[in-house]
Amino acid sequence: MFEELIEALKAAEKKTIVFTEGTDARILEAADRLLKGGFLQPILVGVVEDVKAAAKAGGFEIEGAEIIDPAAYPEMDAMVERMVELRKGKMSPEDCRKNLLKGNYFGTMLVKMGKADCLLGGATYSTADTVRPALQLIKCKPGNSNVSGTFIMVREKDGVEEKYAMGDCAITIHPTVDQLVESAVETAKVAKKFGIDPKVAFLSFSTKGSAKDDTVTLMQNACAKAKAAMPDVPVDGEMQFDAAVSPTVGQLKFPGSPVAGYANTFIFPDVNAGNIGYKIAQRFGGFAAYGPLLLGLNAPINDLSRGCVADEVYKMAIITASQAL
Repeated sequence: MFEELIEALKAAEKKTIVFTEGTDARILEAADRLLKGGFLQPILVGVVEDVKAAAKAGGFEIEGAEIIDPAAYPEMDAMVERMVELRKGKMSPEDCRKNLLKGNYFGTMLVKMGKADCLLGGATYSTADTVRPALQLIKCKPGNSNVSGTFIMVREKDGVEEKYAMGDCAITIHPTVDQLVESAVETAKVAKKFGIDPKVAFLSFSTKGSAKDDTVTLMQNACAKAKAAMPDVPVDGEMQFDAAVSPTVGQLKFPGSPVAGYANTFIFPDVNAGNIGYKIAQRFGGFAAYGPLLLGLNAPINDLSRGCVADEVYKMAIITASQAL
């Protein structure tokens, strides 16, 4: 997957990615690799001397990366003015200036003002601290009312690369029907971008009405609306996970379904199920989990796990920049 994404980035005008934690060793190692690859331009947020010292201490070569210290940024006044407009009275100029000294807000505004194409953060702070400035400043795409968090799951098996998309596993704890539909539409789109021909399963503990519960009805209704929203994408549900992935079980429990037994794009009923599900696949199934990709925004802003390693940062940077193509 990553070879194809890198080739696409090389073929396009070079994209610029903001790393909000410029002194973190994992970020610096990833930036070193990206600079050597020559297909993506890193911006490292932090005090210039501190970033350079951290790079030297780790033995990382970051010559060629742009390093920006928010406290010394020459266009800070214009950035504050723009952020005040975006917050529409919810933040004073003083509040905006204070927040812009933080890497997450500053980096997000660099994307908003067209100084960078995309952002990757969260190696040292929570998902909420990535999502909050994105929602406040980048905002949702027209027609979308929320952000969802999708993971791309990848593993090698018998010399073949397996890829799946799972959402929402990170953001909306108790989604509504419309939020599930948005998540499905955006997850199917990003699946295509990463070489998955989406077959979308709305997951449940019930298959085709085998159980009765409000959560079952939720998935039935969301599935029906998603079918209407994506007439050219195979969508079905509600179904249990075994029915979604096993052709034998799928066609027994859900005969005639174009998805049952062959699903590769999974929509969970809530974040509890999604978060547990992707982590079981990661820890027991040996899948690498890339995400959460924050879908539904006007620009690519993605989150890292605080437990990430440098290789994950490098690959998430490639994925994030690919979303900007």
